[in-house]
Amino acid sequence: MSHSRISYRKRLSTAALVLWVAALTGAILSPAPAGAAPQYPTPLPDAFYRQPADIADKSPGDVLAVRPMPALPAFPDVTVTLIKFRSTNSEGKPIAATTTLLTPSSHQSNGPLLSYQHIINGLGTQCAVSQELYTSDPNLVIREAPGLNVALARGWSVVLPDHLGPTSAYGAAKLGGQITLDSIRAVQRLPQSNTAESRVAMVGYSGGGMATGWAAALHPSYAPELNIVGAAEGGVPMNLTQMAEGLGYQPHPAFGLAFAAAIGLEREYPDRLPISEQLNAKGLALRNQIANGCTNDILAGGAGLGVRQVASSESLASDPRARGVLNENSLELFSGVPTMPIFEWHAPNDALIPVAAIENTIRRYCAAGTKVDSAQIPSPDHLTTAVLGAPVALNYLDERFRGIPAPSTC
Repeated sequence: MSHSRISYRKRLSTAALVLWVAALTGAILSPAPAGAAPQYPTPLPDAFYRQPADIADKSPGDVLAVRPMPALPAFPDVTVTLIKFRSTNSEGKPIAATTTLLTPSSHQSNGPLLSYQHIINGLGTQCAVSQELYTSDPNLVIREAPGLNVALARGWSVVLPDHLGPTSAYGAAKLGGQITLDSIRAVQRLPQSNTAESRVAMVGYSGGGMATGWAAALHPSYAPELNIVGAAEGGVPMNLTQMAEGLGYQPHPAFGLAFAAAIGLEREYPDRLPISEQLNAKGLALRNQIANGCTNDILAGGAGLGVRQVASSESLASDPRARGVLNENSLELFSGVPTMPIFEWHAPNDALIPVAAIENTIRRYCAAGTKVDSAQIPSPDHLTTAVLGAPVALNYLDERFRGIPAPSTC
């Protein structure tokens, strides 16, 4: 598959996360076929990723296991460490999550620590960043290495959380925020990381921006002890309910990713969002086909399909439990407000995300006293906005690391 085709598919990914979730969850459906329980991914065979029996006795961010990893050619002169730690899922239950720490040889003790939330479009455990760093599959290889090397060259340590969690709960944005914060906790609790007193910053775009934005908003209540000096979040879908309601039932080339988001959310909310019970035989077959897939496989499986092809009915019903799941993963509707400075960037005419939701959220943050530097970057598409805004985002965070007062466009 050509690089241009992969890039095109990534450009579609953000909005596709929730295109048909509301329609699927709001349908009145006939009885589901057998086998309608949630479909979870095949666990990685590596015992390192298994959840320990005593995890309930651990605190969020506690280190559960550490593994030195082989050097990566994409990151010269960098030590790689895989860390397993205790985190919390969307229903408040303890889970074992993982993160990868990149430490450049130039890192000074307690020097800057950057948490980078990668875009992860997948339902399979092999789609996690800790796996993609070592893949030989050209469709899964990390393409953000040049940008990460800019941070590493500055002497910053970089941590890459697997923010979809152990069940690859694609679409569960609040979960991503909690895992991101616990990942930072774990790294700083690891003596050999030399980051116990580091200033911390966070950055992410699109799906990675969702995890970053949620981590920033949750920080005051979930992990207030962390010294996070700033966050840069770009192209963030901040209202999943609005995003879903603005789209209909018609077939779409990126339906697979939207369908994957519904499956991922069901994994986190099996009682409140029983998507599998609402699928017809074709829908269940597609679910099973992509349950362990990453971006390209998911898109190929769902290309040209829509709700009419996978759901048992189009009759809409008012289901407050299902709607509540989308609301609870929408930053615009979350009452928490970041206390750290925020750099936010997006294209003013981004066709893939509701820009009004971003503007409403920023206004609320500003009214609460958060210093927000919001930049509108003219761009032909969603992915190009990421590329154009990334250098500005890294320079913004560099100034926060150096203690320069944050600017504000409020």
